[in-house]
This record gives sequence, structure tokens and C-alpha cells, in this order.
Amino acid sequence: MDIQGKNFIGYTLSAEGDHTFQSYIPASDSFLDDHFHRATESEVERTMALAESAFAEYAAVPAQSRAAFLIAITEEITALGDQLVERAHLETGLPIARLQGERARTINQLTQFSDLLREGSWVEASIDTALAERIPVPKPDMRKMLVPIGPVVVFGSSNFPFAYSVAGVDVGPALAAGNPVILKAHAAHPGVSDLTAQAIISAARKTNMPEGVFSMLYDDGFEVGAALVKHPVTQAVGFTGSFKGGMALHKLAQEREDPIPVYAEMGSVNPIVILPGYLEHNATELGKTLAASVSLGAGQFCTNPGLVFVTSSAGLDAFRGSYKNEIANTTSATMLTAGIYKNYNKLREEVFEQENVSKLVVSENVNAAGNQAQATIAEVSGSAFIANPKLHEEVFGPFSLLVICKDTEELLAAISHLKGQLTATLMADETEAASYPALVRQLAKISGRFIMNGVPTGVEVCPSMHHGGPFPATVDSKFTSVGRHSILRFVRPQSFQNWPDSLLPDELKNSNPLGILRLVNNMQTKDPVAI
Repeated sequence: MDIQGKNFIGYTLSAEGDHTFQSYIPASDSFLDDHFHRATESEVERTMALAESAFAEYAAVPAQSRAAFLIAITEEITALGDQLVERAHLETGLPIARLQGERARTINQLTQFSDLLREGSWVEASIDTALAERIPVPKPDMRKMLVPIGPVVVFGSSNFPFAYSVAGVDVGPALAAGNPVILKAHAAHPGVSDLTAQAIISAARKTNMPEGVFSMLYDDGFEVGAALVKHPVTQAVGFTGSFKGGMALHKLAQEREDPIPVYAEMGSVNPIVILPGYLEHNATELGKTLAASVSLGAGQFCTNPGLVFVTSSAGLDAFRGSYKNEIANTTSATMLTAGIYKNYNKLREEVFEQENVSKLVVSENVNAAGNQAQATIAEVSGSAFIANPKLHEEVFGPFSLLVICKDTEELLAAISHLKGQLTATLMADETEAASYPALVRQLAKISGRFIMNGVPTGVEVCPSMHHGGPFPATVDSKFTSVGRHSILRFVRPQSFQNWPDSLLPDELKNSNPLGILRLVNNMQTKDPVAI
């Protein structure tokens, strides 16, 4: 296996630092032999200088050429074949089939951004031609479009070694928009990161992208990431991880002389509300469906349902029985790292220690491999849930809290105590849902994606997907990290006033050489005011 174990800086390899770390194998609680070097201060500086230099050139690279670059990345990732998936399986403990699906999603994401670049309307080109005869003030020629913002720092995530990491949901749109990317590799899967970085750099070479368009640095601590966020060349940050980690980066970014945005996705408990009528008629099937969603991927998705709300009504006993039986027979699964496994057990025990919380079920099928998380369901009354904010927090792993409210009024009160979420789900038929407008409004208010009669796990990569949510699910609820609109995080609007057609960006020229959809507005504005 060709694992370099070094820092990628532009098109060169470097390993100046003495501090190294190894790939951890969670399933066997052991380490691989290769060593990865923590980036040094001089490597950080050289990386940022390359990115700054690359931006001037890469921002001017035609959209069609950037699209070809993205497709070349998908080809290089595909060419790695089983080597990439097998390395990911070793470093994460995730099943081969899951990783194959995630690799396909990663390729699909990059392909969608390539298509977006070729289609072109994403730049939101807007043209207001001059009206010299307008009274009382002549109207200037005004044209506007979205332009790249500059070098973007991205933090690879632990739970998605492909789709949210080196070539994932932050890197793809940042490169598509015309920004160089500096990737801080996640220490949980350095070998996977190494292979993927090689694929991106190979693609950059083959498509003649400027040196420094992509760099990757290693660190098994926090120093390198902090240095990258604070560096004056950095213009935005992409992060998926814990609330603590996301807020630490946000604080660093706001303390800069020139504050920059941190687009941080920081977790969610993804509440599911089951109304009484739907519970009564679907009790057994709901138990099976929710158990599968809670335990999917050892509960290591940002969309696993951590809270399920029901009322004391007909169907409750049948639902509890089905839910309990399904979880009891769920086979334990390997968690990504020893640290995540340890934290899962710690947080789970803290919930059990809370007053009025009971343990409904813990999965009985335990593998002999290391770091095995047992799926667990706890239970609490609606009133006890409302009184204890500790129960509102995420337990990252295959854990969910069943909240049994005495009636729908208490259920609404319980939901009203929740903060922002990536998702919220309502289980109800159309008539029953219409009978509880206040509950529907409250669930919509706290969620980025509002689901009806489905589970939150499974994030479709499409233009209508919003993967984000009100704080503290994300720092800024206006943006998504999935789908074509995620590119809006890494651009800014710029207007051009009275520029000759020959000097305008192609997207704004009268001839429209790219053939993109544009908003052309020649109407005279009412009551013009010079500002």
C-alpha cells in the first residue's frame, strides 16, 4: 500500500517535524506501522503562501476548466479501487459496503458541482443596463455576480472519511467556486486522507491547475488547526464535528483582526414526534424503523434520532415492545476511535444517572472486536424531560431517549424546550398533523430539514436538500453543507459599474459567451436616489 505518511503542500511532499503519530485500528485496538508527521510552523506558512499565490490564478480559471478538474478528481479516486476502501475499513471500522456507498456519494457530489459549473447560473449573474435618459438621474450600467472569496481551510471529519473529508462536502464546493483549499486531515484516518490527497493533487497536475490549489496538513492535536484558522490568508472555514470544537474555531475566527466565517456543523439530537393516532396504527413497524435508524452506523451519523416523543395513548405498549425487542437484537458495532467509544459510554451513563430516567433496553449481541458500542434506549416522562436540560443534549452513538408525555399539551411543552436541530420528524397522517398546528410550527422553527413519516438518517444530495439548522446545530442556519447551494458559503457578491464589455467577466458580457441564465433588468427604478 502506497501510504506516504507526509504532509502535502501544493505539489510537494514535506515532513519536517519530529512529532509523528500512527493509524489506529479501532476493531483490534492496535496501530499500523506507518507514521504521519504533524505539520510544523514553517510548513503552515509555506502552505498559506502557496494558497495565497494560487488564488490569484485559480480564481481566474474558467468554470469549464474547474469542472474538468473536479471530474479528474473523481477519476483519480475511482482509480484507487479497493485500496482506498480497504484502508478506510481498517482505520474506521466501518463496513465495506457502507464505505463503498460513501465513496460513490463523494464522486456524485463532485460530479454535481462539475455539472453546476458547466451550467453556470449559480453565479447569479444580474445585469442592469444604463439608462442615460432617465430623469432626474441617469442610471449607470450595473452588473453583479458571485465571485470566490479566497483560500478556504477545511477540517476533515471523523465519521465520514470520504463524503465529509478530503474530497467532501466542503472541499468540493470551495474548489468549484474558485478557491484554493487547505485541508487539515483528521487524525482518525490519516491513511485514507493521504490516498485521497494524492488523488486530488494528481488531478490538479493533469488539468494544469496552479500549484497550491490544494494542500493537506496533518496534526493529531489542535495547534495546526488553530494556526490555519488564525492565519490572515484564510478567508473561510468548513468544519463538521462537535459543538465544543466548532465553537472553539468560531471564537478564533471572530478574534482575528479581520473576522471570517466558520461554517460549522456541530451535531443534533434530531427529535422524532409520533402523534397518538399514527402510533396506534403503526406501533410495531415504528419500533423496527426507529431501532434501525438509531443504530445505523453505530449511531455515528449527525442525523441519528437521539430523542423520540410519544404520548401515553393506545399503541404505546406495542410500540415500546417492538422498539425494545429490535434494539435488544441489534448487533454491537465498532466505533470510529477509542476516544469516541469512551465518550459514548460516559455520556450514556450520565443520562442513566439523571433522576427519573430508566434503562429500557441495551443490545444483547456483542461482538468480540474492540470499541463495540451497544445500542441503548432510555426512557423518561415528559415532565422530567422538561425539568432537566441535561436530557436535551446529544449522546453521540447508538443511543436514544424515549420521552413519554402524558398528553399532546405536555408534548408541545417538551418540544418547546429544544434548541436548533439539523432535522425534526413528525409521524402523523395528514389529517392528524393538521390538527396540531402549534406543534408543527414549533418543529419547523427548530429544524433545518422537516421530515414527515420518515427517519432523519440518509441525506439526499440534491438541490432541495438543506443540511444545516438553527444554532447550535450549526453556526449559521442560512447555509447548507450538502447540495448545490453549499457553494454559497465560499463566494461573495461583487458589482461592476460602467465597465466596458471587453473587460467584464464572461458571465456578465453582453454577448453571454457561456450561454448561462442571467437576470437582465432594464426597467427604470422608481424614485432613484444617489447613495
